[in-house]
Amino acid sequence: MKIKWKPLLISILIPLIVGGATALLSRGGMAEFDMLEKPALAPPGWLFPVVWTILYVLMGVASYLVIQSGNDVSRAIPLYALSLVFNFFWPIIFFGFEAYLFAFFWLIALFILVLLTAVSFYKASPAAGYLMIPYLLWVAFAGYLNLSIYLLN
Repeated sequence: MKIKWKPLLISILIPLIVGGATALLSRGGMAEFDMLEKPALAPPGWLFPVVWTILYVLMGVASYLVIQSGNDVSRAIPLYALSLVFNFFWPIIFFGFEAYLFAFFWLIALFILVLLTAVSFYKASPAAGYLMIPYLLWVAFAGYLNLSIYLLN
């Protein structure tokens, strides 16, 4: 498959813009996060933006592969868009409102959406489905952190 650079860059920019907007809206959150009691497996705060940037790029590439696959994407792309919406609001709920328990349930919904998206992506393009696995694992890990923070604080 010949790479179509403009659609690829747009596909990558969409999740990066969503993540950037979320970061702007919850920018004070990491300072508060540092003051919370955290579980033993909590990574250092600087790791979060690094991981999320990588995940957003992988998601963008995956969406590009799905769109370029020529297969029916009538289910995959709306699921992906909805997962981006849920992804956008989680930090606002967690950091902005400090609603840790509600944020955990929101993450469960996000996990289900990412799983459904990954399966739909896989059907359109197996490589795209595989590219969603790190995102799925990170959301599961975020669920562990979220619930632990709720229980510890």
